[in-house]
Amino acid sequence: MKRMLVLENGEVFIGKPLGSTKEQSGEVVFNTSMTGYQEIMTDPSYCDQIITMTYPLIGNYGINRDDFESMIPSIKGMVVKEAANIPSHFRSRLSIDEWLKQHDIPGIQGIDTRKLTKLIRETGTLKGRICDANQDIGNVIYELQSNTFSNDQVSRVSTKSEFINPGTKERVVLIDFGAKKGIIKDLVSKGYEVIVVPYHTPAKKILAMHPDGVLLSNGPGDPTDVPEAVETVKNLLGHVPIFGICLGHQLLALACGAKTGKMKFGHRGANHPVKDIRSGEITITSQNHGYTVLSESLENTSLEITHINVNDETVEGLNHKEVHAFSVQYHPEASPGPEDAKGLFQEFQTMMDEAKKGESIYA
Repeated sequence: MKRMLVLENGEVFIGKPLGSTKEQSGEVVFNTSMTGYQEIMTDPSYCDQIITMTYPLIGNYGINRDDFESMIPSIKGMVVKEAANIPSHFRSRLSIDEWLKQHDIPGIQGIDTRKLTKLIRETGTLKGRICDANQDIGNVIYELQSNTFSNDQVSRVSTKSEFINPGTKERVVLIDFGAKKGIIKDLVSKGYEVIVVPYHTPAKKILAMHPDGVLLSNGPGDPTDVPEAVETVKNLLGHVPIFGICLGHQLLALACGAKTGKMKFGHRGANHPVKDIRSGEITITSQNHGYTVLSESLENTSLEITHINVNDETVEGLNHKEVHAFSVQYHPEASPGPEDAKGLFQEFQTMMDEAKKGESIYA
């Protein structure tokens, strides 16, 4: 049986089945990571997307029980050049094919992923569908061009209720817009008490928890689709130290009057160089986002740019000039990817220490 990936612009890729045999549509994106496919497939930020892995062999160390970034994946599909049928690793429990079938996620293998990636780079991200090769291609293209995808991804991947991870140090409230397990794991490993709350939790309720700091998590989609989160951040600014990651970075920018925009094909991979313009230091980072903060919109705000992307000079980091708040577009917890940026968690600690020395935020 053959499968095909049909794109809204009429391009068709014929390949072999991988994972579930269901038909599914999504936004087709690419990730340049050579490893870390398990974390990528379970990252909530990929909600509703079909992921193309540019590295030609995926699945060679299998799927283990420890490296999930969420327990319920929200991706729409996987596209690979070749999927390893017999993975080799002492922690491996399933092959990528078995795992995709277990979660009823369709995939396709055996196509020219290099050609597909170059196409996305030229045209931008495209809607696509993984389906059987006997489907009427014209009808599939018409449906892709006619339909619009939902914009409620954050509400679907965010936690539905509050929960706490006990700790002995500062209390950090993490607003979950689609948080990866790696962020929580890093905070807990440093001894923080971490309270995870839903994306729409109002500032008044968060401040009633008496946090020492608030972390705005990563998440999927367009930040302008969650105006309630922007309002929450506005009402938190100046009352408690804030650290934003990825979508959280964009929400901080919006809360301060800046603007965001959709990128042509985004940043997705574990090898993106970022420059700290304060020190000149270059850090290799893990990234996954399709939107960016527009640098020209920062001019009349209280935010200053601290980091830029070396490849395209997009905004990668911000600092608030008047209150305790900063953010980065990339993932300091990695998961997967290099851990060069983990020092940002220490910057968050320093910010919380500085806030404690000032007047009480609850006075």
